This record gives sequence, structure tokens and C-alpha cells, in this order.
Amino acid sequence: MARVIMGIESSCDETGVGLVRLHDDGTVELLADEVASSVDQHARFGGVVPEVASRAHLEAMVPTAERAFATAGLKLSDVDAIAVTAGPGLAGALLVGVSAAKAYATALDVPLYGVNHLAGHIAVDTLQHGPLPTPVLALLVSGGHTQLLRVDDIASSITELGSTVDDAAGEAYDKVARVLDLPYPGGPPIDKAAKQGNPKAIAFPRGMTGPRDAKFDFSFSGLKTAVARWVENAERAGDAVSVNDVAASFQEAVADVLTAKAIRAAREQNIGTLVISGGVAANSRLSELAAERCAEAGIELRVPRPRLCTDNGAMIAALGAHVVAAGRAVAPLDFSANPGLPVNIVSL
Repeated sequence: MARVIMGIESSCDETGVGLVRLHDDGTVELLADEVASSVDQHARFGGVVPEVASRAHLEAMVPTAERAFATAGLKLSDVDAIAVTAGPGLAGALLVGVSAAKAYATALDVPLYGVNHLAGHIAVDTLQHGPLPTPVLALLVSGGHTQLLRVDDIASSITELGSTVDDAAGEAYDKVARVLDLPYPGGPPIDKAAKQGNPKAIAFPRGMTGPRDAKFDFSFSGLKTAVARWVENAERAGDAVSVNDVAASFQEAVADVLTAKAIRAAREQNIGTLVISGGVAANSRLSELAAERCAEAGIELRVPRPRLCTDNGAMIAALGAHVVAAGRAVAPLDFSANPGLPVNIVSL
């Protein structure tokens, strides 16, 4: 009998509620995906303010859930299980979602699963492209995370191959956007400007690509600083700064490192499928270069549509469906959010 899974996401600045249907054959169908973003409230600060995010989640949680059920044409009583992001993320923001999920689960008397936000970014691909092959390599790129992960079972077995040692890719985009006087968040405006620029105009460094560097780790702090220094030196010399060329050259450096390491990891791990997800996965140059390099290497590339790449409730509902299908243990009602939840812990 098909089951309806409700997913709640509140790890950062998006309040997401998703509804999926888990069919008897293990396939997962998306029924609703509603998101309320507080990004405009953070824009004037140039980054996410935790207390502002927490308050926004409190205000948006119930209305977002109501919209999701209206979209799906379902009632609360139709829910068979609930999944909620238990971590990683901002402590206060996570607690809002976890508290809401506990309230819904108690009122409806349905099982509750605390799941990993990062695993959700991988599981969401199944809503668009179907079941994941095993193993699969996942490249997660967002404002807070840049990781290469080997996934042997989305419900239970995820191994980190590499991660960022400083700034995440999305964080570097935000900081470079500030240097170029572009709006926050920096990803979309830099991507737009880069399309009008020359990616070979400036030879920005490729972090952690030397022979002594960790094979699958990332570093974007040096790149961010290099962009800031280049702009500073150009302005001091009285030279015109082409925002488009700087954006294109910066973006090329990020996409080059991300895709090169992903291809290398896939080859060394003997994995034939790469999934790219997270907010930065919506970047046009990253998708383009990944497609080129995957085709050359004979690797299948899967990238969820942009709406599914950013934080949302659908990805948590999708992961919850896989956890339910795998028969994983239900979370105790006294579990707490874990801002530092490691990616190898898929569910609590």
C-alpha cells in the first residue's frame, strides 16, 4: 500500500514542507513542494543571521505546511510518516523544524524520522531521475557545504571522500559578489555577469590542486582572497574593473576544481554515475563543464532541476521515503537537533 511522507526542512533560511508518495515498488512520487524563504530579510546583512532565520521559520512553518497540503490535495490525516531535518544546520533554525515535526507526529500518531540534510540533497534526485544506481558519487555544493560523497545506500551508507577545508563554494560566491558590489546571495548575479565575460581574462588560482594537497578536499578561501586582491590592485592603479570578466574568471576557477576532482574521484572509486546537488548545482557553468567532462569520461551525470537543488522540504520527504522503505528505526520523540550532524549518519 502506498504511503504518504511529509518532509520538513528548516536548517538555514528556507522553510520547506514537501509531500511524497512512496509506492510499493520503492519509487517515490513528488506531490507537493512548498518553500518560504527569508533570504530578503538577510540581504542587508550580507549573510544569514541565525536569530532572524529562526523567527522566520516560526512564522512560516504552519502556512507553508497548509500550502503543501492544499497543493497535493491531501489532509493531515493522510500522512503515514514524517521526516525532518535533524542536522546539520543552524541550531535555532533546526529546533523550529524539529519541534514542529514532533508536534505533527504526536498529533497524528505517525512515526517520525530525524534525517540528514546533506543526504536529502542526494535523495532529491530520485524525484526527477528515478532510483539511484549503487554506488553513486555525489558532489554537494552549497553556501555551507562542498563535499564529495560515495553513496552505497542512500538510506544507510554514505562515505565522505573529501570536503572543504575553509570556505564552501557558495560562501565564496557570496564574498566575491560583495567585492564586486553585486547583490546577495552572490550565486545568481555572478552567474549572470559571467555569461557576458571572458573566463580566460584572469588566471585565478585553483585551490588544493597541487601534488601534495589532499586529492578530494577543496579550498576556496585563497581564490576569494585572490579576487579581492586583484580588484583592489586594479582600482589602486586606476584601471577599469570589468565585473563580467572577474565574475567569469572566478566562476571558471570554481567549476574547474569542482568538476576535475569529481571526475577523478569517480574514476578512482570506479563509479559510473555522478549526482551534483545543492544550491550551487544550479550554476550554469558548473553544469555545462560537468556535462562536458562526464561525457569525455563516460560517466552519467544527474543534476536535479534548480528548484530541487536548493533547500526544500521535498528533499527531506524523499529521503524520509527511502528511510521508511529500508525499514530504519523510528526516532525517539526526545531526540534533539544536531547542528554538526556528520553525513555518515543518515537518520537518527
